Amino acid sequence: MRADNSHHITAAARRRSAATRKRAIIALRRMDNAGRPVTFDALAREAKVSRSWLYNQPDLRAEIERLRARRNGTAPGPPPVPDRQRASDASLLRRLESATERVRYLEAENRQLRDALAVTLGERRAAAILCNAPDAL
Repeated sequence: MRADNSHHITAAARRRSAATRKRAIIALRRMDNAGRPVTFDALAREAKVSRSWLYNQPDLRAEIERLRARRNGTAPGPPPVPDRQRASDASLLRRLESATERVRYLEAENRQLRDALAVTLGERRAAAILCNAPDAL
């Protein structure tokens, strides 16, 4: 009777599947980072996988469709910013808070400078009036 070596075949198939998936993910990231259009055909060529395999991977399919929709939704001009370089909501909120704080500081400084200018102009006007007064002679 022959020994059951099917576990070797199963393990090899799992390794091959994992390697294929890794190639596809790396190629997808590389294409997005380079600003190249991500389509099923382009990714299949880049990752050296079949288009049908990509269509049968729900997470990869959803990511390809998302990136394709994002690119199609942009106006003509420079390529879209890769996801990795996009600002997060938390980052944008922090930048907004920082800008708001800076605006408040500058408004307070402007008020202070206007008040100082008004006082200085008032003092100069008072000095000019006193110097031109007829009884000052």
